[in-house]
Amino acid sequence: MAEGFNHSSCEALEYKLVLHRGFNLISGIHSPEVVDQIHNFEIRDSDVFVITYPKSGTIWLQQILSLIEVKGDVTATNDQLNSERVPWIELLDSEKQFVSAPSPRIHVSHLPYKFMPLGLKQKKGKVIYVARNPKDVLVSYFHFHKFANMLETPKDFDTFFEKFMEGNVFGNCWFEHVKSWCSHNDEMNVLYITYEEMIKDLQSVVERIASFLGRNLTPQQLNDVVEHSTFKNMKDNPQANYQQVPIILLNHQQGAFMRKGTVGDWKNYFTVAQNERFDKVYQQKMKAVPLSFIWDMSDLVTP
Repeated sequence: MAEGFNHSSCEALEYKLVLHRGFNLISGIHSPEVVDQIHNFEIRDSDVFVITYPKSGTIWLQQILSLIEVKGDVTATNDQLNSERVPWIELLDSEKQFVSAPSPRIHVSHLPYKFMPLGLKQKKGKVIYVARNPKDVLVSYFHFHKFANMLETPKDFDTFFEKFMEGNVFGNCWFEHVKSWCSHNDEMNVLYITYEEMIKDLQSVVERIASFLGRNLTPQQLNDVVEHSTFKNMKDNPQANYQQVPIILLNHQQGAFMRKGTVGDWKNYFTVAQNERFDKVYQQKMKAVPLSFIWDMSDLVTP
């Protein structure tokens, strides 16, 4: 999405949401033709796909995976932005890049399950699905819309709340996105992690990812991956913090891609009525989904 793009082609465009097969794409960044081609991409066993709904930890995983591949040596990542090292599969011109890339090919995507390569259903490649508690996703996405030039600037939080609940945003309905992947987990080699787990114990999540990918890192190399993947260090890292995204896509004067990196910020925005309504919808839509979330920083502390 806005988080992915071709740095070299940034002429002025009028971005708008375009509905394609029930999913909103962003004109000028995606095309229906390109997205439809992904289904037939030939998958290698070494391929890795990180799947997220927007604002759920995508660039965090780009950093972690970039560092795991170089065994924690952050200097080895200085020659390339993470968005190029771990690129988006759904962008314009992505097919050429995907086919020509050497193994292991590691990509990120916001697409729902139905668009992804058929090879994943044959247990080829690996999928890492990162989920974040949707109340914080909504708040983070609200702020992102205020400085992402390719997305409509919301009138106010209440207006955006309604759009999010209706699925009238890029990424569409959060509930359906999560369910579209969870309901097919038996067909894929998949690892589920949550944003809140990474905040609570980044070390153990990095160890799980490295093990899932079959990467053998020493304890020191794992520690280096973790150290350079903390929110503070990433915020100061130009390869990771998306500050180099052209202003035609992101107006950096209006906000930062990496804003707070916290849990429970939704409490500063949701009204009591909005929270009750959200909880009701969540309970209805997620009752059959085996995922649980942490909703507040105080819940991160193990008693």
